[in-house]
Amino acid sequence: MRRRSISTATALAVLFGSAALAVGVAGPAAADSAKILPVKSVGDMVVDGVHKVVYISDPVGGKILVADYSGTVRATLGSEPGVTGLALSADSGTLYAAVKGENRIVTVDTQTVTPALSYSLGTAAPRDLEVVDGRIWFSYDSDLGFVDPAGGESAVHLDQAPGDLSGQVHLGADPSAPGVLAAGDGSTLAVYDVSADGAKLRVKGGLDSGGKQVDITPDGKQVLTSWGSGYGFPAYSTTDLSKVRDYPGNAYPNAVSVAPDGSVAGGSFSWYDPDVHVFRPGGSKPVREYDFPNTGNSSGSDTLVDAALAWAPDSSRLFAVSENDGGVYTLRALTDPTKELPTLKVSAPAKADRAKKLTVTGRLTSMTALPAGTSLKVTRTDLDSPDGKALAAVATKADGSFSFTDTPPAGGKVTYKVSFAGDATHTAASGSDAVEVSRATPALTLNNNGKLYAYGKDVKFTAHLGTTYKNRTVEIWANPFGGDKPNKLVRSGRVDSHGNFSGTVDMTRDTDVTAVFKGDARYKPRTVKVTAYAKVNVSTAVTKHYKKAKIGSRTYYWFHKNTSPVVTTSMTYYPGREQRLELEVYYAGQWYPVDGSPQYFALGSNGKSAVSLGAAGESGIKARVRAAYINGSSGDTVNSSTYTGWKYIYFSN
Repeated sequence: MRRRSISTATALAVLFGSAALAVGVAGPAAADSAKILPVKSVGDMVVDGVHKVVYISDPVGGKILVADYSGTVRATLGSEPGVTGLALSADSGTLYAAVKGENRIVTVDTQTVTPALSYSLGTAAPRDLEVVDGRIWFSYDSDLGFVDPAGGESAVHLDQAPGDLSGQVHLGADPSAPGVLAAGDGSTLAVYDVSADGAKLRVKGGLDSGGKQVDITPDGKQVLTSWGSGYGFPAYSTTDLSKVRDYPGNAYPNAVSVAPDGSVAGGSFSWYDPDVHVFRPGGSKPVREYDFPNTGNSSGSDTLVDAALAWAPDSSRLFAVSENDGGVYTLRALTDPTKELPTLKVSAPAKADRAKKLTVTGRLTSMTALPAGTSLKVTRTDLDSPDGKALAAVATKADGSFSFTDTPPAGGKVTYKVSFAGDATHTAASGSDAVEVSRATPALTLNNNGKLYAYGKDVKFTAHLGTTYKNRTVEIWANPFGGDKPNKLVRSGRVDSHGNFSGTVDMTRDTDVTAVFKGDARYKPRTVKVTAYAKVNVSTAVTKHYKKAKIGSRTYYWFHKNTSPVVTTSMTYYPGREQRLELEVYYAGQWYPVDGSPQYFALGSNGKSAVSLGAAGESGIKARVRAAYINGSSGDTVNSSTYTGWKYIYFSN
């Protein structure tokens, strides 16, 4: 028997480095969570239900992480080369860690997360740990040993199972099963009585190779392994290793863990099937299955790390670590793992008439049928009750079906939601379906359709709304022609006692004007549109004349026969717009267009265009000129065609 050595807390502090920090108790997680772990590997994982934290060893990184139940890392204990197995004392006051790289078992005070003691094992490199009846059992070099914290000078005991095992040995125990320790090396499974001074072999048998994890049921009567003949998780009698049952799986098993209430979690190494299967004690079908998502670069999902399953002491959570193809590790907290996931389906008519009775049906199903009379909460959400209105609860029949009737007071989309609150063995569930309930069409009109207005005139558009239920608000919108100006709200408000509501539009362009009623619980939304038209602002000015005088009753601009009149047109500017200029001469009692008239001339950015008409060259000639904007021909279509009056010209000697 080799002698042990116990280092001082100061010496151990050097081993752990300066990372020791106090960890507060975390609140319970409300749902499944997933957090990336800053590790290079995962060797073991244990759950501390007192402090609500998870301890995870990283052999490659040489450290222990302390994460809360949501997966957030709260502390890191470094300088632990090759640390693998972890175990907790019965009161969760002490964490034990197998530091394989230094042949030590070290202890950590879990209240303050600070190092306490270190047990040197000489040349023995510990791998896995279990605490049984206060003793720290460990596997090493195909053998077993234990540390007795109360043993004084004889704390470390090696060579407890010489010749029984080979290879890497996995240990299994349960706080509720005193004196029982299971050990498996992939080809051999052994059960020991460890209530006395050493390990007494109870039974040993051969198994298929490839095991990753061993665990014992709380009653100490069964030992489970993550290897066996097939994809399942076999359970053997701790008395004679006869097979008691198989918990089935769909892929190669690589983890198994038994909860304090006897529930069994089995893990499978698979990209295509569920990663974790949860069974009730003795169950033949999983009550829950978890399929990890793909967080890596391949098309497959994350896979469960070998032996990376651990239960919370109250069986409320199951913790698992997955790895993707990029070597990223994720701690997954799976809540309510022992509860079935019921399905609640709701079916309502696609359409229904308002204020008339309709029937909603549905069914609540689960792997284990819920009893007849299970109460379900019913909520109706509609335009009158956007936050939902509770209706009378409904009870299921023996087959889980249910039905209820309702008379919807509001039209539009009406949603019926049915909820099951859950119970001790089932999670909550809900389902919903929507009905399109009829609404009446309100009367809505808008005036001024098709009317033409002078440029810039302020025009009042009046909407008239007929009978509605509660909503008496109308919006008036103006959408000027052209893509450069958006549809704009002119005015919004409640109609007067006659049902009228008006808004004023500045008519600078042809404009679509819209009246909008958004509907209410009994009347549909409705929109009406009119189009009103606007002229451009256009004028002409004649220059270079030597006088203005009347000929008959009409005023003319007088020019010498060799002087060219200049006609300047001013017009509302729009990109690419042109003015159309017409020139006519008087002959034999009628006006005739000159050659090339009318003709289009581009406007400058100031909206002006000056054109020289040319000199007549002889006296006694009468002419007239006018400008126009022609919708579609002047380069755009945002206004209605607009003409100036004629300007008259006379050429004299």
